[in-house]
Amino acid sequence: MEKVQDYVEIVKAPWGKMFYDLLFMQLNLPQTPKLKILDFGSGLGVTANHYAAWHDITAIDPNKEMIESSFTENTYTQICGGIEQVNNFADNTFDIIFCHNVLEYIENKEPILQPLLRVLKKGGTLSVVKHNRAGRILHTAVFKNAPQKALTLLAGSNDKSNYLGTQYIYTNDDLIMWAAKYGGGLARVLGMRTFWALGQDNSVKFTDEWYRNMLELESKVAAIDEYRQMAFLNHLLFVKD
Repeated sequence: MEKVQDYVEIVKAPWGKMFYDLLFMQLNLPQTPKLKILDFGSGLGVTANHYAAWHDITAIDPNKEMIESSFTENTYTQICGGIEQVNNFADNTFDIIFCHNVLEYIENKEPILQPLLRVLKKGGTLSVVKHNRAGRILHTAVFKNAPQKALTLLAGSNDKSNYLGTQYIYTNDDLIMWAAKYGGGLARVLGMRTFWALGQDNSVKFTDEWYRNMLELESKVAAIDEYRQMAFLNHLLFVKD
């Protein structure tokens, strides 16, 4: 539980909060009409809790400790489990599906896409946030000052996380190919966490001026290809045909 609480503190810190503020800006979901949304791999429930203020949210996560520490100011349905829980839903159930920083921890990813897209309505959106290898290498070399580890990532190795296990990094092209097999057409690719985690002076990150300007900067470069390629995360949006 101690590691989960450490993660809670990261989410509350400016560099954790900015991920969600930028995510919500990129999703740009209206408050009406009321949508039926699935948050697959909901973690601490930050995204589920946020959208539950206006929409019908079902959240699925396998980690009981995460669920016990999740954000629940707003009411949403929380299920403990994995992809097998998605099989309980009928075809074309959800308007939107979130799958954020989840697929890295699954070695065989393609079988996850099929049930997710099955339960997504035609014309609905699948939002996937994933690690970007180039951005990870940049972050490792610059922020962590670990060029040797960056070299191993450049060579294609997987990185062992401290808490959630081995991360199996994959390309955007892989994801686009898998989604297309099940009716998911790519609509947009955006960058996330291009700059905000690189600075090592965290004290400035608690000022309103830094936060406001950095969020604006991240938002403006998210769709510019040069910056998207160097971002630590990529946000891919698919629409089911």
